[in-house]
Amino acid sequence: MISIPSQPLFAVAIGCALAMTAPALAADAAKGDALVQARCNVCHSPEAGQGPDLTGVVGRKAGSVAGFAYSPALKGSGLTWTVANLDAFLADPNKRVAGTSMANPMVDATERADIIAYLATLKP
Repeated sequence: MISIPSQPLFAVAIGCALAMTAPALAADAAKGDALVQARCNVCHSPEAGQGPDLTGVVGRKAGSVAGFAYSPALKGSGLTWTVANLDAFLADPNKRVAGTSMANPMVDATERADIIAYLATLKP
């Protein structure tokens, strides 16, 4: 038998769920573009050649860009770059994938959300 929660309890649960998702809803891809240009393209631009191209990264299997020499840790991670995996990786790359070559954590959650929102716009 399914019981329907009382209205006040249900409202509190919905409010908590919305509060937890608010940063993701407020992500700003334009700010993310500026952050990628300033922080990420140092390694992830075609000219730099240190990191793989970020076009199409959201939804891509980690370590799968042809011709790029990934660390064995990232190549063997089995990750797919979902929003959640990107967020965890960018927050602390070596915690998410011990032994990765990426060494620049992004501790600000809002900036990570903005960056991921921008990356999601980069379609191959």
